[in-house]
Amino acid sequence: MANVIVFDLYGVIALNQADEARQRIVELAGAEAEPFWEAYWACRPAYDAGQDSTAYWNAVADRLGVRFADVPALIAADLDSWSRVDTAMAGLIHELADQGHRLGLLSNIIADLVPVWESRHGSLLGRFAALTFSCREGVAKPDRRAYEICAERMGVAPGEVLFIDDREENVVAAREAGMTAEVFRSVEQVRELAKTVAL
Repeated sequence: MANVIVFDLYGVIALNQADEARQRIVELAGAEAEPFWEAYWACRPAYDAGQDSTAYWNAVADRLGVRFADVPALIAADLDSWSRVDTAMAGLIHELADQGHRLGLLSNIIADLVPVWESRHGSLLGRFAALTFSCREGVAKPDRRAYEICAERMGVAPGEVLFIDDREENVVAAREAGMTAEVFRSVEQVRELAKTVAL
């Protein structure tokens, strides 16, 4: 296998939403939690693939049959909830890059979050040889094309990539696209997997 390791961002390097952040978003929405999160996630694929933020929140509101009082506040709270890094994994990324591994990032991410990550975590993003963001490509995992584009960005065939993601469906899709792929479990698991990739 070529010396290429591609990572998912959220749930692997970035932390998922904290409970208090989720509660804040629900309060701003003025909605019941369960139907709100159903609508939030049901409308998310188009947002990940490049939809405008206001259009996304309008779609969520339409699904709930309501109108949100302060969409800009919802946007800001949502962006903040998705901007935290797992410091242990960030440290491992720097470690692997320093060892000479070629690293890539393949993330379902909304357009508004990209500048947030660039401003807050630019040094971390700089350790990746290629960044493949769904909002810029117009296609999101688990669509096969997302993996193919990522491999193209890395300059290799899919079969030369080790891909790590926290979601089983994304790992299965990566394997179907030809990649070696594993579900993320821990920092130590990734460190051991990296040892199987020739420098």
